[in-house]
Amino acid sequence: MGLNKNVVNRILTGQLHVQKICAKLVPKKLSVEQNANWLEICQDLLGRIEIEPNFLHIVIRGDESCVFDYDRETIRQSEEWHTKSSPHPKKSRLSRSRVKTIIIVFFQQPWHCAQRICTSRTHNHAFYKDLLERLRKQVQGVQGDIADDWVLQHDNAPAHTALSIQEFLAKKSIPVLPHPPYSPDLAP
Repeated sequence: MGLNKNVVNRILTGQLHVQKICAKLVPKKLSVEQNANWLEICQDLLGRIEIEPNFLHIVIRGDESCVFDYDRETIRQSEEWHTKSSPHPKKSRLSRSRVKTIIIVFFQQPWHCAQRICTSRTHNHAFYKDLLERLRKQVQGVQGDIADDWVLQHDNAPAHTALSIQEFLAKKSIPVLPHPPYSPDLAP
């Protein structure tokens, strides 16, 4: 068409009243069934809070995140060939190392940390079971007021939903709040 970008921009914004916006990132589009499940769980939680206003004070939430260490390149490694008139590089590059650390945090309202673990171990059901046992003992020892009444909330990671974990939680009488899949808005 031969129109320059400024002319096209003026037509779109000035005459057609169109604006450029960014799409919101949604990690996963939920199905109708998942949306219905999400709504039911949220309504149940709201109903429980209406009956017991302090319910969230006995909920211990857990979440984990993987963190990679980054190795700074040395000055010699970041050297590049430039002419005298070209600008000098101003940023050093970071490269991800092979070391992966899993940070696992358990906390409860009023948002103090119950337990925090940093590890490079694989996060599997055996590791998670040991972690839950340590958390249970800590709650019994430090937070005696909720020792027999606390509720666990964690996401649906495979390590959290394994049969051995479900059996452990049932054996220790630790109730679990349901967590709909792909719902980071309900994650701690």
